[in-house]
Amino acid sequence: MDPVTLETERLVLRPFAPADVDALHAACQDEDIQYYTPVPVPYRRADAEREITEELPAKWAAGKNHTFGAFRKDTGALVGSYCLFVVSRGVYELGYWAVREQRGRGYSAEAGRALCDWGWATLDVHRMEWWAMVGNTGSRAVAERLGFTVEGTLRARAIGNDGVPHDWWVGGLLRG
Repeated sequence: MDPVTLETERLVLRPFAPADVDALHAACQDEDIQYYTPVPVPYRRADAEREITEELPAKWAAGKNHTFGAFRKDTGALVGSYCLFVVSRGVYELGYWAVREQRGRGYSAEAGRALCDWGWATLDVHRMEWWAMVGNTGSRAVAERLGFTVEGTLRARAIGNDGVPHDWWVGGLLRG
């Protein structure tokens, strides 16, 4: 699938471009992003370059992962990273993180809604899932604002960047 650009009232969601390397690198220095998401630790500039120039374009081309950078229309500042990726046939996961300075302004719910709407309209989706490490209350609040039902907690679901197994919440949003 060819990459697309989406717009909301306050945001432009588009694939990351080489000009975004410094912003992505700076955002991923945040301890919360490094703790709650599967980014490399430490997150080096070379990681941002590889992600933007190699990994994300290949995933878009394969139609398996549609990652967007969300940028404020008024300032052009990076708000966060938002993606839909294939879990199984007809099931996609909504994943996201927000830049520390942009949190608490409703941008993640706005971007998440745009991605869900695009996914329902464009992809063969009957269910969207959301996953977050237990304790990531900001992510959970966004998911619930988007209408996801928290369906349970999976014990020791994944090993975190700290090398320790962590429990994870899972939620679902069904078409219609």
